[in-house]
Amino acid sequence: MTTTLPALVDSHCHLDFPDFAGEHGDLVARARAAGVTRMVTICTRLRQEPQVRALAEAHGGVFYAAGTHPMSAAEEPLVTVDQLTALAAHPRFVGIGETGLDYHYTADGAAIQHDSLLVHIEAARRTGLPLIIHSRDADADMARILSREHAAGAFSCVMHCYTSGAALAETALGLGFYLSMSGIAAFPRSADIRAIFAAAPVDRVLVETDAPYLAPPPHRGKRNEPAYVAHTARVGAALYGLTPAEFAARTTANFDRLFTRAAA
Repeated sequence: MTTTLPALVDSHCHLDFPDFAGEHGDLVARARAAGVTRMVTICTRLRQEPQVRALAEAHGGVFYAAGTHPMSAAEEPLVTVDQLTALAAHPRFVGIGETGLDYHYTADGAAIQHDSLLVHIEAARRTGLPLIIHSRDADADMARILSREHAAGAFSCVMHCYTSGAALAETALGLGFYLSMSGIAAFPRSADIRAIFAAAPVDRVLVETDAPYLAPPPHRGKRNEPAYVAHTARVGAALYGLTPAEFAARTTANFDRLFTRAAA
């Protein structure tokens, strides 16, 4: 569909989740109608990679990444570097993860989360593809591990759905990483998160939905979908004093710089 809307990218969604069963064509069409020309759908358990890959193969503008989500790390076999690098041979595979640390619900699995994270980091180094990080209630450990590992061998990275503190954001930005803005940044009570983004360079910011979760207003509390990234982008534009078209252009350029395999 031809559109005059600013071209946006949903840098992180989960199109394989059952919430979207049977409507992927319509979902992608609605996204395009809203100006969302590309999206990255994320596989969170490697056994589901074939289904996620099939979605990327079936729909233009859809790319994918794969890894073991930290909340699933204790339930899944420990992924290997060779497994991840083999997946990276696919032309529509654009990132490693999501991986990371989540101490909010799964702090008892911290040790295996650490092990899994290190495997994903090494795969990002070897493939040259960006690492996709999930971090919740683990700021100090995350900052320490990312700093140590980046010093041992550089890699690129996005801190997906950034809702952590200002100190971890400063560490990530100092390493050359990117922060991704989700619908949470548009919630009325998220002034602290908006302040972190406002203090970050606009050339280090991406936008995402994390669909089907975290729908921004006016859809809060409902199922999220890639088309709704436009609502979050309008909030981001206001933070930087940019028009929606300017912010869309900047964040899309950022996406292309990080996710080089999915670049326009």
